[in-house]
Amino acid sequence: MSDVYAALLSWAVSMSGLPATTEQPVVVKVPHAFFVENACEGRECKVYGWYAGGRNLYIDERLDPENNLLASSIVIHEMVHYLQGVERNGGVPARGAAFGELPSCDDAVAMERQAYAAQRKYLQYYGSIQPVGVSMSRVSCEEPQADPAPAS
Repeated sequence: MSDVYAALLSWAVSMSGLPATTEQPVVVKVPHAFFVENACEGRECKVYGWYAGGRNLYIDERLDPENNLLASSIVIHEMVHYLQGVERNGGVPARGAAFGELPSCDDAVAMERQAYAAQRKYLQYYGSIQPVGVSMSRVSCEEPQADPAPAS
């Protein structure tokens, strides 16, 4: 693991409150098409990083985490997911599914919020007010309520 990624993993631990791991993730740079095919079910998407289990953490090859604050924050976000996966899997990276077993909807939302919170803290530390994760405030696991039928 490069010094940059080791430092970003340290930030992820610090900003998330999750425990440090003995096994470091492997950051793999991939073309955007990889995310479209694997993370977005073949549809165009705005995914720049993805943790899908194991030790590999994927980031868009166009990102430059060493020289760009937003890019490094995306790596931190994905490293938080790696740390979550390790924590949920008894201290070792989950094989296959990112979290060993599929988390409940509430757990998945909480983990995504934790990753965005760590990313925001990192950005704010450097004086950036980049609006990352704002859509998470509207995410819930409850089924939308149907409008009641009009009275006859």
